Amino acid sequence: MSRRLFQWTVLFSVFSFLFIYSAPASAVEAGARVFYWFPSLKGDLKVDADGVTGTQFSIKDDLDIGNKNIPSVEAYIGGGRHHAGLAYSQVDFSGSKVLTRNIVFNGQTYAMGTNVESDLKLKMLDLEYQYDAVNLENVLAGFSIGVIGKVKYLDGEARLFSSAAGEKKETFGIPVPMVGIGVHAGLLANILEARAKFTGIGYSGNRFYDALAEISYTPFPFMDIHGGYRYMKLKVDNVSDVFADVELSGPYVGLSIGF
Repeated sequence: MSRRLFQWTVLFSVFSFLFIYSAPASAVEAGARVFYWFPSLKGDLKVDADGVTGTQFSIKDDLDIGNKNIPSVEAYIGGGRHHAGLAYSQVDFSGSKVLTRNIVFNGQTYAMGTNVESDLKLKMLDLEYQYDAVNLENVLAGFSIGVIGKVKYLDGEARLFSSAAGEKKETFGIPVPMVGIGVHAGLLANILEARAKFTGIGYSGNRFYDALAEISYTPFPFMDIHGGYRYMKLKVDNVSDVFADVELSGPYVGLSIGF
């Protein structure tokens, strides 16, 4: 983790905790969550280099990069109307295929008919704060609507290799400030709950959306079991010579332990 990323983490944590601890101590809750996401991957990628325009290619069709499950961990804390979380995810996609056309990647040409090994690595850090603008405890088993501010940091690496052309890779780091909304509805006392979140941003041809919906079951006061669906879209227009249009979507399960 870079020094700058560490500094953002510390600043966000201090900022969030100041809001949270304005609530009575008895109202503060904290804990950790573990998620396992089963997304389908699709999208296009292009990497230029030193004035050489790269080829836009399909991650799946041209390189046969397949789906892979994504584990995530999150620490959270909340009090009253204030909620904060810090989540980390990491995944390494890979593929191997004989090319059916020439691909220019980071200044290097990988010729049609050669076998190319490929990797796409992503690390994601989500720093999130939510303020419940509407909090109705007497509707259903509780209902709230919150305003979300988030910084998502993406640390990525794309690599191609063949015995004929050698290896080329490109790394990128993208901080993405996002805003959104979160909705929570209690369905059955403190046992069954529904949640949905949407955050996003768009500017200068770049777009990022992250949305999820889930049902949570609480068999014990300190434990929640989650199940839901998540959709994530990233469109990057020339960030560090990288052009990307990638979608991840699929179901997930999770477990929370709190106190």
